[in-house]
Amino acid sequence: MTKVYFVRHAQPEHAWEEDRTRPLTEEGKNDSKIVLDFFKDKKIDVFYCSPYKRSIETIADAAAFFGKEIITDENLREREKGPDGNNHGMFQKRWADHDYHEDGGESIAMVQKRNIEALNKILSDNPDKEIVVGTHGTALSSILNFYDSSFDCDDFLRIIDWMPYIIELDFEGNKLIGKYEHCHVEKEFKGSQRADKK
Repeated sequence: MTKVYFVRHAQPEHAWEEDRTRPLTEEGKNDSKIVLDFFKDKKIDVFYCSPYKRSIETIADAAAFFGKEIITDENLREREKGPDGNNHGMFQKRWADHDYHEDGGESIAMVQKRNIEALNKILSDNPDKEIVVGTHGTALSSILNFYDSSFDCDDFLRIIDWMPYIIELDFEGNKLIGKYEHCHVEKEFKGSQRADKK
């Protein structure tokens, strides 16, 4: 059995314009201690992550604890957004129609395709290992929807303020055999508009 622990990043600096380099807040860095505390008694073999700074920062202490390099994968990145792509109405539209996207942005289907490609490669490269994957709200939600088509906008909204959030998916080969939510920190979004919580 292969265990994959997905870690949605801690609280980022929402006012930071550039998505790829957006760091964690000081509060987010502090909240990331629960990630290290959770993994300390595990036997983690490998760490993968989105290349985005907030995701790397969230799992960095845990990777250092195990003396492991963090392997980044572009396919694990968060949804690309176009102008006005992060508001309540827009993500409701995207979850109602997985092919819908604003100009310059990605649909749920696009995000799901590349994240599942990345996950399948991780699973094939690491059979029977324990794996950490640093991820994002929409990216993770697209993965959860792939394995459970009933996962919808309401489920996305349930976890939207959980930063960080750890969920375990267990696999035999590439078949999902178990799913377990472990821990999260609930944060109030402080931006000017309701957003994807990317």
